[in-house]
Amino acid sequence: MPKKIHNITNPLVKHYISMMRDINLASTDFRKCIGALANILFYEALKKTDTIDKQFDTWIGEGDYPVIDERNIVLVPILRAGMPMLDGLLNSLPFIQSGFLAMRRDEDTHKSRIYYDRIPDVEDKLVVLLDPMIATGGSLNDAVKLIKMKNPKKIISLNLVGSPKGIKYFNNQHPDVDIYVAQIDEKLGSDGYIYPGIG
Repeated sequence: MPKKIHNITNPLVKHYISMMRDINLASTDFRKCIGALANILFYEALKKTDTIDKQFDTWIGEGDYPVIDERNIVLVPILRAGMPMLDGLLNSLPFIQSGFLAMRRDEDTHKSRIYYDRIPDVEDKLVVLLDPMIATGGSLNDAVKLIKMKNPKKIISLNLVGSPKGIKYFNNQHPDVDIYVAQIDEKLGSDGYIYPGIG
């Protein structure tokens, strides 16, 4: 597997993915699983991120302590499916910046087009794309091409489920972008859906 593709295989991740395959799972619990998975993927993605020192007034006086520099990270969910991922991450880092990118898929051609772009200034910042599914890889490819035009320092993608075909396609288009994916499923069907998939 290419070094930029990080398939997160710990048992807790597999537990949440299996829960989400259940068609009888309540929608509120489904969203909770998405938020939990997003946090695990974000944890993995930030392992090598440098911290900065920030001054805090503690019970033993003022002191400098390490924190994540939230000013230099921008979360960008692909609407609407990426919103539960954003909600989960904002529970952990409530002051982090976010933008929004909306795409619509043509059900006949399986190609997507961007129809809403509300991304703040990302120049020289880390952009974290939140997209639950990598099916064909087309929408993620289009999103990254757009964001690269805004001159970020780095782009990473957090994804819940991907198809081998879609991940391979995307990696060929953007070998510089790290993908953190919770589950690489069996295949992409002729209908453009991932099998076995979730939901």
